[in-house]
Amino acid sequence: MLFFSLNFAVLFIAGILLGLLSSWVELARFVPLGTTHTGDITELAWKALPPALYISILLALSYTARRNIPVPVAIFGILVLACAFSMGISLGMGRTGAINPVLSPASSMQTGPGLILSRSENAIILLRGTSDIRGPRVVAIPGQPLIYQDVPIGPNNTILSLPALPFEDDTPWFMRSLAIDFSLSSREMKSRLDSSFFYFAIYVFSLILLLVSLRFLLELSRWPLANLFLGALVFRGIVALETFLNAGEINTLIDSFLVGRLTPMLITPAIFGALAILFIFYTLLARIARPRRVEDD
Repeated sequence: MLFFSLNFAVLFIAGILLGLLSSWVELARFVPLGTTHTGDITELAWKALPPALYISILLALSYTARRNIPVPVAIFGILVLACAFSMGISLGMGRTGAINPVLSPASSMQTGPGLILSRSENAIILLRGTSDIRGPRVVAIPGQPLIYQDVPIGPNNTILSLPALPFEDDTPWFMRSLAIDFSLSSREMKSRLDSSFFYFAIYVFSLILLLVSLRFLLELSRWPLANLFLGALVFRGIVALETFLNAGEINTLIDSFLVGRLTPMLITPAIFGALAILFIFYTLLARIARPRRVEDD
C-alpha cells in the first residue's frame, strides 16, 4: 500500500509540474509571442492521471513479483488502491471544476530582423523581426528556390501562414505518439465522467483490472529488470489498444456486430474485462501447473 501510494502521488504531481513547464515552454515557441494563453491546473491534472496510473501499476506489479507476494493478494490490493486513487482524484477534479488559471499571460517579446521559423522542413525568415510580422519575408520550401514576399497577404502570397509557427520540434515520434495516446485516454475519462459516473467507474475499473491481470509478465524470467521492460512494452500496447477501441469508427463497427446488444459506452470496458478474465485464468492455470513441472524436473 505504501509503495503504490507513494509512486502514484509522486508520478501524479510530477506529471502536473511537467505539464505546467511544458505549457510555459509552448508559449515561448510560438510567434507572435504577444499571444496570450492561460492554463488550467485541472486540465493538467487530467492529463497527468493516465500516465501516473499506468506507471504506478507497472511498478507495483514489479514490486510484488520481486517480493514474492501471492498473486491474488497483489492483484486485489493493487486493483483496490488504483481504483480508489483514480476515482477519488477524478471526482475531486470534477467537483472543483475550473481552478483559477495558474499560467500568467506571456509577455510580449521583440526580436530583431532575420528571425527564422521552421516547421516540417519549411522555413520563414522575417526580415523585420516580430516588430512587423506581416512585413517582408523570405520563404524556403524544400526543392524550390527561395521566395521573397514583400507583402505576404493577398493573392499568390499565401504559401505559408505565419501564426502560429513553432520552432522545430525534435521530439522522437515514440514519445510524441505516447503523449498523444495518454492525452486521448484522459479525454475519454473526462468525457465519461461528465456523461455519467457509472460509465466512468466501469471504464476505469475494467482498465485497471486489465492492467493488474498482466502480473504474470513480471515473472516470466529470473531478471526483474527484463521483466519490467517487457511489461512496459505490453503496457504501451494497452495504451494503443485503448486509443484504438475508443475511436468512433471502431466503436461503431463493433456496435454493428453486436446489433445493439450492448450500450456503446460499455463496449470498450467489456473488451477490457474479457481480456482481463483470460489473463487471470492463464495466471491461475500457470500457477497450478508450475509445481508439477518442478516435481518432473
